[in-house]
Amino acid sequence: MPNHQAPSSLLEVHPLGKSPVIEVKNGIESIVLAESCAIITYLLQNYGKQTLSAEGVLDDLYYTYYAESTLRPLIVVRQRLSRFANRAPWFLRPMFRYVLGAYREMYVDPELPKNSDMIEKHLSRNQWFARGSDGPTAADYAMIFGLEGLQEEKAITPETHPAMTRYIEKVHARPAYKSSSVFE
Repeated sequence: MPNHQAPSSLLEVHPLGKSPVIEVKNGIESIVLAESCAIITYLLQNYGKQTLSAEGVLDDLYYTYYAESTLRPLIVVRQRLSRFANRAPWFLRPMFRYVLGAYREMYVDPELPKNSDMIEKHLSRNQWFARGSDGPTAADYAMIFGLEGLQEEKAITPETHPAMTRYIEKVHARPAYKSSSVFE
């Protein structure tokens, strides 16, 4: 919605009004499952057919949880700080921009290059996030949102992060990505 909140109709589906959300019907009982990485993990555990090496399993585990607990919060906080300052009453905007900008410069912005460089190094040596994988894993599904956010925030460019840029282009070229109604 324009206020960046989920519509109240989502509260009928999930008590927190979370999205995305899926309903899993298990015989008589059904469970509503929210949180992107939980959904990704559930779907792959129940419908995926990929075998990974021990290193690939660790990469998949790390980057799946890293996406939701470290990378995306950095990007979301950065975006929300800017939005919040711009939504303050006009006479308070200069002060809010200064305070929130200082917070962003001190705590958020220094983390983005460290994270981007770590991801760039990993993707410069690997085709997918799980080492040795011949296709996307849970980590790839989880990480793409954060990488797109970095690109949108201009924290990465083809010149500064060529491996990440190639990776995003590769994911965007996949028929499954193109056909997803989420991205229309």
